[in-house]
Amino acid sequence: METEWMNETSAEPQSAPAPEKQEKKKFSLKGLGGKKKKRWLKILIVLVVVAAVVVGCVSNMTKNVNNQLSSSYLVATAARQDLTVSVSGTATLQPADSYNVTTLLSGDIVSAPFEEGDLVAKDTLLYTMDSSDAQDSMDRAQISVQQAQLAYQQAQEALHPTATISGTVSEIYVHNGESVNAGAQLAKIVANTELSIDFLFPFAAPSDFYVGQSATVFVDGYAGSQMGTVTYVSNSSTITSNGKQAVSVRVRLNNPGAVSDAVTASAVIGNYSSYGQSPVSMPASTIVYAAGSGTVNDFTKLAGSTVTKGEVLCTVESETIRDQIENARLSLQSAQLSASTAADSVDDYNIKSPISGTVIEKNFKAGDKVDGASSGTLAVIYDLSYLKLEMAVAELDIGKVEVGQRVEITADALEGQTFEGVVDKVSINGTTTNGFTNYPVTIIIEDYGDLKPGMNVSAEIIGEEIPNALCIPVDAVDRGNTVTVPGPGALNEDGTAVVDITKLETKEVTLGRSDDEYIEVTGGLEAGDVVLIRNQASTLMDMMMGG
Repeated sequence: METEWMNETSAEPQSAPAPEKQEKKKFSLKGLGGKKKKRWLKILIVLVVVAAVVVGCVSNMTKNVNNQLSSSYLVATAARQDLTVSVSGTATLQPADSYNVTTLLSGDIVSAPFEEGDLVAKDTLLYTMDSSDAQDSMDRAQISVQQAQLAYQQAQEALHPTATISGTVSEIYVHNGESVNAGAQLAKIVANTELSIDFLFPFAAPSDFYVGQSATVFVDGYAGSQMGTVTYVSNSSTITSNGKQAVSVRVRLNNPGAVSDAVTASAVIGNYSSYGQSPVSMPASTIVYAAGSGTVNDFTKLAGSTVTKGEVLCTVESETIRDQIENARLSLQSAQLSASTAADSVDDYNIKSPISGTVIEKNFKAGDKVDGASSGTLAVIYDLSYLKLEMAVAELDIGKVEVGQRVEITADALEGQTFEGVVDKVSINGTTTNGFTNYPVTIIIEDYGDLKPGMNVSAEIIGEEIPNALCIPVDAVDRGNTVTVPGPGALNEDGTAVVDITKLETKEVTLGRSDDEYIEVTGGLEAGDVVLIRNQASTLMDMMMGG
């Protein structure tokens, strides 16, 4: 029994504390849940704070970016003004023409009759060099030409025999179609100009005759008489064959026909008759021979026909003669070329000025020895009738340039002076570098004052002048012929700066002519409209500062 009580009592103490332990355990779980809620609350608060900070930073960053981008624009206004289309550039002055006198020949300079500063005309002799060897070669070449010409002429005459004198054909030895050998007689020609006959007049004195006196001549074999003229009267007497004294008188008359030197004649002058028959003196006679072998053709002359010296009588045709002519022609051509080359070689020793101008350098004088091209420049000549410059014009501006446009020219070496030139040539032979093409424009300056070749100058080509044109700065135009303009709220109150780049707009415009700074707007803008220009200096500074 006691044991049971004790068990019961011992059981009570063991069973009673159980609820306390359970309550404590429950309390402990409640406390743990509250801590978690506080922790999440803290996290939420931190996230809210961080978000606020991020929003603030983003806001400040956006504001800073907006401020930086706003400062990258300059404000300009479309306004009306007089616009002069011009193109500017720089170049170096050159003379109108220049020439460096040189030679490929070697030898001694015999003369150099000029000095620096002299004005020389084109082809003025500057230097004479010793040309004795070249002169000898030229003389030999000219002799060869003469020989070749003679050979060619003889070959031509072999094909076409000609009359060697003017006269009358007295005899013909061949017929058309007949074959002849070289050396065969073709025809005989006697001169038909004048006959000369010496007559003896017995029982007369020299004073009975005078030069110019008429004479009646009877030619043996010809009917009738011929009239002649006394051309000479001898002052001494001549003894005739029968021992009588006679006066010798020479009479000239025209040939009445085919008279030969075998014909005789008599004459009557005044009251005197000549003694016996006197021989006729023929001025000249000749026989024409065949110079080559061939067939005779085209012989149209008859006995008694008159011919002139060099007239073709006939043709002696053969292949051999034709070949001789061609060979002779080629030989003559070769000789002429050689002679021309030799003459040019001699002329090369006479060094002349190729242009008219002023001698600005004389590097050799008489007595100096020249060693061909290695001697360099003998003299330098400038044509200073005007100065010129060649300016490179960009492909975007070349359409503004025309021949005849006025050009204003300045030089740093001549401060305060302006010179006027004119566009002389616009070349289409452009030079392309890195995708851009420049075209050379030649400008001449006639009244160049103190300007000198070699000076560096600035040139402005004055083009079309447009009065009262609506203009904006060239830098305000973007690609595609567009401009940036401010929308409502983009500018500050006084309209001098951009304050909000999100309110900028792009507008397309129609453009006209331009100069280096301004461009004409013909559509899309009105006078007073604001356009924006990217501030290159600000952008560059931002890049340098890492902004």
